Amino acid sequence: MDALTIAGAILGLGLLIVVHEAGHFVVARLCGMRVERFSIGFGPGVLRWRSKGGTLFQIAPIPFGGFVEIKGMAIAEDVDPDDKAAYPNRPVWQRIATIFAGPGTNYLTAVVLAFVLFNCAGVEHYTRYYGVANLHKDFDAAKKLKPGDRLLAINDQPLYYRGPDGKKTEMCVATAKIGDGIARLSILRDGKPMTVEVQTKFDDLKGLSEKERNDPSVPAVCRGPRWRLGIEGWQIQTDRVEVGLFTAAGHAVAYPVETTISYFSGIIKVIQGTEKAEVKGPVGMTTFIKQAIEEGWITALKLLMLLNVLLAIMNLFPLPGLDGGRLAFLGYELVTRRRANPKVETTVHMVGILILMVVLVLVTVKECRAMF
Repeated sequence: MDALTIAGAILGLGLLIVVHEAGHFVVARLCGMRVERFSIGFGPGVLRWRSKGGTLFQIAPIPFGGFVEIKGMAIAEDVDPDDKAAYPNRPVWQRIATIFAGPGTNYLTAVVLAFVLFNCAGVEHYTRYYGVANLHKDFDAAKKLKPGDRLLAINDQPLYYRGPDGKKTEMCVATAKIGDGIARLSILRDGKPMTVEVQTKFDDLKGLSEKERNDPSVPAVCRGPRWRLGIEGWQIQTDRVEVGLFTAAGHAVAYPVETTISYFSGIIKVIQGTEKAEVKGPVGMTTFIKQAIEEGWITALKLLMLLNVLLAIMNLFPLPGLDGGRLAFLGYELVTRRRANPKVETTVHMVGILILMVVLVLVTVKECRAMF
């Protein structure tokens, strides 16, 4: 079963790439461009077939990626100025549409997946609850609680990660108030309500960094030694509410917009220093997808929705080698009505691609080392 989930995770990651590149391919063909190759994966083709339109489709051995090779887009490629099917010779609006089609298709895929999820499983209720993820073996909670338990109240005080009024209960504050004593927890386990009593334990939290001890976004009582339950990580749990077809469609369309806004809000927090940036490569993303598959189809579908939006956002950044970098040059051409120097553009994209490849290799090596 583990091998199957790993295979499913790789296929899920491959789906993101196929969807992205298919967007480029379809719009390029609609705009009259000649697509010479569509590759799923990198490296020499293992399986190949050529379509009637002349495109070579191939599956390559390195699964984490793919590309569409459009005539005239390759680095340092000589293009006949009279070749109407070459990318550089098409109108600027068609080139913009072709480049934007990749991220745009990822956005569209997120909407479709969201509609399927919301229509079949409902939408998430506004209220969020604390769910147990991991437990410290040296605490009493390890004997009384289980991963997946939902915490509803502590000593009759309701607990919410996000309550009906939008407010959050700080668990560390609630526990610190108890001190050396018994925490009577109302929980939901496998859909059944129950009550457990957990003894708190003092923790000096010597492992906290200086930055964590002085983080202004965390309540003062939570930054140092305190009485704890021994819950090491949290799941954010919620209930799902059945909705009609049109309501599901509305939520699906709103999903990529809300996720994009949330993403940039997170970037602002990273810049402000209130959150840590975390970079994941192919190995990390495959691991996430594998874990999501193990948790069930709803979690897996939610992750694929999220990854489609994130892939679209990342590709739209105006950085050399990315779709956003090409769109920046096309925007310059659209405004000035003249093309950027082809040699300059080629050099910029070449350097950008090399940097991205180096970063990808470094992140992948780091992730592989962490596994052993």
